[in-house]
Amino acid sequence: MSEKKVSLTAKLINGGVAGLVGVTCVFPIDLAKTRLQNQQGVQVYKGMLDCLAKTVRSEGYFGCYRGAAVNLTLVTPEKAIKLAANDVFRQKLSKDGHLPLWGEVLAGCGAGTCQVVVTTPMEMLKIQLQDAGRLAAQRPVPTPAQGAAPGPAASVVAPLPTQPGPPHRPSATGITVQLLKTRGLAGLYRGAGATLLRDVPFSMIYFPLFANLNALGRRGAGLRGEVQERAPFWQSFLAGCSAGSVAAVAVTPLDVIKTRLQTLQKGEGEDSYRGIIDCSRRIMRREGPSAFLKGATCRALVIAPLFGIAQGVYFLGVGEMLLGLLG
Repeated sequence: MSEKKVSLTAKLINGGVAGLVGVTCVFPIDLAKTRLQNQQGVQVYKGMLDCLAKTVRSEGYFGCYRGAAVNLTLVTPEKAIKLAANDVFRQKLSKDGHLPLWGEVLAGCGAGTCQVVVTTPMEMLKIQLQDAGRLAAQRPVPTPAQGAAPGPAASVVAPLPTQPGPPHRPSATGITVQLLKTRGLAGLYRGAGATLLRDVPFSMIYFPLFANLNALGRRGAGLRGEVQERAPFWQSFLAGCSAGSVAAVAVTPLDVIKTRLQTLQKGEGEDSYRGIIDCSRRIMRREGPSAFLKGATCRALVIAPLFGIAQGVYFLGVGEMLLGLLG
């Protein structure tokens, strides 16, 4: 993000545009991440590529975008709040244009806390839609041999095999209505504590790391090493990708816990959890420490380009250009 003064409206537009473009590009990988993290007993997918291949084969290409609509609808305010809040906090905590490391961390903490208001219901709905295909793949398909019950008094005429109906495809609207009816507004905020526990450390790692990586580009961009007003585009993009991937992998264990807590429908033999501590204990006991890193590669592949694109949008000043055209 540029160090120049940018209006809050422009920051909100930049964050929203970045979220829409980024999510559209990486959503299939995010779907694979959710399905891999929710696997407990039955291993439907062996990895990210296997998950995507089986999803396309059984649900079609657009099956990789299940849950994308709700994500695209809410990602604009979510990313806008996150990126804009960080900028506002950085400006408030800066003194004479200088922001110490503790200020960068505190600004990231504030940004992560603000975004949870939108992130929690968005993730709650998205996870149910993304995981529906995995649950459907676990259900056995009846065969003609299974149709006839064994026993000494078997019928001479075997019953017709049961034909499985089309899998139920939940909708974001249906899930929202059901949650509001049964659990009230709190239903949409299930897992809010785990979301906060993931997003605050992520922002505390990401924003200071990005700022310092981007500053390297500013120092090296000018002749004789003088500091420039802003880093070149490629530097901002790479800084966003690098900081995003590091922060994403670092908080993957917390993301696994959040995903498990927010998943309403469980497969056969899969655990339900009473809270963050109970979830952590059960995962450790039943699946071992490696389970906390499920989907880490997918997360890095999702977050890196997502934040690289976000910083690119900020660099290009899309919000400022739009406001200029409207003004």
